[in-house]
Amino acid sequence: MPDIEQPSLSGYDVIQSYLKTLDSSPGVYRMLDGESRVLYVGKARNLRARVSNYARPSGHSPRIARMIDNTVSMMFLTTKTETEALLLEQNLIKQLKPKFNVLLRDDKSFPNILVTNTHDYPQIKKHRGAKKEKGAYYGPFASAGAVNRTLNQLQRVFLLRDCSNSQFETRTRPCLQYQIKRCSAPCVGKISAEDYRQTVEDAQKFLAGKTTGIQTRLAAEMTAASEEMEFERAAALRDRIKALTQVQTTQGINPKGVSEADIIGLHMSDGQACVQVFFIRSGQNWGNHDYYPRVGDDVEPAEVLEAFIGQFYDQRDPPRQLILSHEIENPDLMAEALATKINRKVELLVPQRGEKAELVDGALRNARESLARKMAESATQTKLLKGLTEAFDLPKVPERIEIYDNSHIQGAFAVGAMVVAGQEGMIKSQYRKFNIRGDDLTPGDDFGMMKEVLMRRFKRLIKEDPERKDGQWPDLLLIDGGAGQVSAVREIMREYGVEDIPMIGVAKGEDRDAGKEEFYRTGKQVMALRHNDPVLYFIQRMRDEAHRFAIGTHRAKRAKSVGATPLDDVPGVGAARKRALLAHFGSAKAVARANLHDLKAVEGVSDALADTIYAYFHEKG
Repeated sequence: MPDIEQPSLSGYDVIQSYLKTLDSSPGVYRMLDGESRVLYVGKARNLRARVSNYARPSGHSPRIARMIDNTVSMMFLTTKTETEALLLEQNLIKQLKPKFNVLLRDDKSFPNILVTNTHDYPQIKKHRGAKKEKGAYYGPFASAGAVNRTLNQLQRVFLLRDCSNSQFETRTRPCLQYQIKRCSAPCVGKISAEDYRQTVEDAQKFLAGKTTGIQTRLAAEMTAASEEMEFERAAALRDRIKALTQVQTTQGINPKGVSEADIIGLHMSDGQACVQVFFIRSGQNWGNHDYYPRVGDDVEPAEVLEAFIGQFYDQRDPPRQLILSHEIENPDLMAEALATKINRKVELLVPQRGEKAELVDGALRNARESLARKMAESATQTKLLKGLTEAFDLPKVPERIEIYDNSHIQGAFAVGAMVVAGQEGMIKSQYRKFNIRGDDLTPGDDFGMMKEVLMRRFKRLIKEDPERKDGQWPDLLLIDGGAGQVSAVREIMREYGVEDIPMIGVAKGEDRDAGKEEFYRTGKQVMALRHNDPVLYFIQRMRDEAHRFAIGTHRAKRAKSVGATPLDDVPGVGAARKRALLAHFGSAKAVARANLHDLKAVEGVSDALADTIYAYFHEKG
């Protein structure tokens, strides 16, 4: 259906004007303001009937009344079914982030455990992202910490390897994991392939919640080993049984009647909301995570929970059951939409008694406590932001502060880092890292590095949001450094015509002691804050977070480069051929010096690839 523009009308009048051309098809509608910004996205079984509700001049909540008053135009898209409309609505809400919709702001992915199946001795490891690698996936887990704890338990009980295939192939003696009894050292033949496969099967049964049979079999094996006077093997089996028992007693309360479900509890207070999600898989509690969707004062729990479910599972596969604390507005429609997405039944439950109700009560308790903590932290953050505004005479209380830092070792592996703070604390989803590219920079040139980072940051901002409508522009810049850094940054800002954003340079003061920081601003005297001023501690925390993020990024870059060789850049040389070449010649330097005849003698290297490798190194000189 084409868009209809009515620039001379607004509010109820403009909505009324669309009724003449709308039919009863299902679909999605968008309400826009005078600057074509999307105010609200909604779905409808019958577009004409739904829009006619907005054309009434009374009976609306304050939030909806404000939205109607701001509406200058509308857009419509018809769908075949209401289910399609629901899926499209949630997708558009996540894309457009309309002001008057309930919005899930945290869109992180969750980690899984992957047991690979492409090797004779499968590897067990943490996995996040698209499930492209072949193997069995178990999850999701609520956090990386939950995965790491489970992996640690699995290694203690089943002694599975976690090293990469390349590390496995090059081992000549057992690593530390074997020494501390966390691996069976299949890399050097300490366990047969058949026995290792059995431990992999046991680990997968454990992840599937089938632990009783494992203990029974291990106990029988221990008894048999003892009777055959294989006391060392019997002791090892005893230790595994003991570790497995300990794991089961420390896993916490696992539901008996729930095999696969997400427990979702919502608590609302003073116009804010917290949704707590517990992940139950294979009858085990794999952790929980809290979310704080953007809501208004007059939004009902049913609307909040329905919006959360639609957006949360937009890019995630739902489990077989969603056990909810509140009824949602369209449970049958939501169940149908989720089932359509994954091609199997999804059940939505709101239990009133029994074990499921107890699980929901636990989620609600966690949601209530989490929201109370967040509201207390938010009040403190608001007070600190006001104190920062007063201390540095800022034009307004900043909603977004960007803090910048660099990290390098004598110019090597140089990275820049940006962290972001706002009215709710540090906003980790907005953190950014910058690989320093400047070939003409002098090693260790902090001014030059900062210039490059700021140029790239503001060049992108100007390109993507020149009107500053998306909330991505900072209200304040904190720069790690003194007068020189502030001057360099100001020069960049002038170059891009951005001179209205305040900036503060934070420099270590006398003896470079924390608490003696000096603050530099363009055209103003250097200043300091009292050593016990809460604003000083606030700035220190933000600066330290930027430093932590920069150092972490630098270390990751440096670690990644350790395993790199010139062979990584040769076309056609992947991991397997790289291993073959290094095993044959001993080093990348020897490969580079090898003649064509020797290259062709390497197993797995074709004549054509040998020509490519020889030409690559010899053309480079």
